[in-house]
Amino acid sequence: MSLSTTFIRKLSTSTGSCRSALQQRWSSSIRPSLDGLSDATNGENFEYKDAPINGIASLLPPPSTKYSNDHPALKGSLMPPSGVPVKNFSPGPTCLPAAVEAEIKGLFDETNDRMCSMYLSHRSPEFIDILNSTLHSCRNAMQIPDNYEILFMHGGGHGQFAAAALNLCSNKDDKATYLVNGTWSRRAAEEGSKYCTPTVISSENEDGSFTSNPSLDNIDADSKYIYLCSNETFNGIEIHNLPKLGPDSPPLVVDASSDFTTKPVDWVESNVGLLYACASKNIGHPGVTMVVIRKDLIGKQSPMCPSILCYDTNVKGGNLANTIATFNVEVIGIQMKWMIQQGGVDEMERRSIAKANMLYDIIDYSDGFYTTPLEDKSIRSRMNVPFTVGNNEEITKDFLLQLWEKGIVGLRTVTPFGVGKHLRASLYNGVTEDYVEELVFFMDKFMHNNR
Repeated sequence: MSLSTTFIRKLSTSTGSCRSALQQRWSSSIRPSLDGLSDATNGENFEYKDAPINGIASLLPPPSTKYSNDHPALKGSLMPPSGVPVKNFSPGPTCLPAAVEAEIKGLFDETNDRMCSMYLSHRSPEFIDILNSTLHSCRNAMQIPDNYEILFMHGGGHGQFAAAALNLCSNKDDKATYLVNGTWSRRAAEEGSKYCTPTVISSENEDGSFTSNPSLDNIDADSKYIYLCSNETFNGIEIHNLPKLGPDSPPLVVDASSDFTTKPVDWVESNVGLLYACASKNIGHPGVTMVVIRKDLIGKQSPMCPSILCYDTNVKGGNLANTIATFNVEVIGIQMKWMIQQGGVDEMERRSIAKANMLYDIIDYSDGFYTTPLEDKSIRSRMNVPFTVGNNEEITKDFLLQLWEKGIVGLRTVTPFGVGKHLRASLYNGVTEDYVEELVFFMDKFMHNNR
């Protein structure tokens, strides 16, 4: 099935405002390009009857070129040729929305009438105003109830692997249940085991891969908490809706580092006790982690808990127990305000679904040219889409090289686990629907040229 056939299929099955939007895109973009295909291809006799957009010649894959394994595109470079605009699909850190980046740049403008937060004392009244504004925007954007505290902490996700156990378990004998559905939840369980006694419920396959979520049937009722990672970036597995555990279950601890702000959180029905997100995916720059902790769980920390990781210490210090990452906090505030202006978390979820559907459609309708390891569509990640190209490493290298020339980068990056078998397209809030369309249109033509 070709790309525009897929588009027509979506159009025929959509209703209401969604159908109107698809019709508008067809009328304004795709249909005119079909009429003017000979112009778009400089008169060459191409048989691409499903040409998606004006200027298709710039998207058609050029003939295969020779390359070296030392080529930047094959070593994870995020810097395309000079003058080529970047479309960053990196798993993180990654780009923020263009409007957010523009406002951040304005903080350093000589005409700005106030000092940038990067240079402000964290206890100055100017920064206190920034901090309070950011806290307000975060609570508003993600509808965080008043019985939760919001902290901005150091140490990233790895720091919180330890902090969760150290703050919620007063001694090593305290129990905790870990639901392991991927690489990061497995690491969290390993780290947490230093400070508590974990029950690990894992969906890991015999070959070390993950292609499902673990069952909730064997949770230890005596656990101080139930831990899960709502989106496993490396494995491409997402829990789109947190389990409805109810008030009588142990509190839920959520590593939402890669999907926070891309979908609503049901704080009450899911009995969320603790949620954290390192900033470098969807909410800001690396160097700060947002922690949301329910007030009734504060003050139960282990004597071993260092103050830098202690929620109680940081709450009592008003986020200023030590020098906070002032600039990073302001960036989070700018990002949250942008999100609210765009329509809030519901609009972010709509965009995430639309972007993911475009990419999974080209994979699913490629007759095996592109593959993804997740057959269960209900757990496929909207944030990180793993896929293979042509089942051939040489074709994959050519694919990456041609994309790099067009400024589409970040599909193969170096991780703590190597580069892995799959490429990954990460679709965070800073990645626009237009970026995904350009990637998908390229994939469609590359497939036709390399079957």
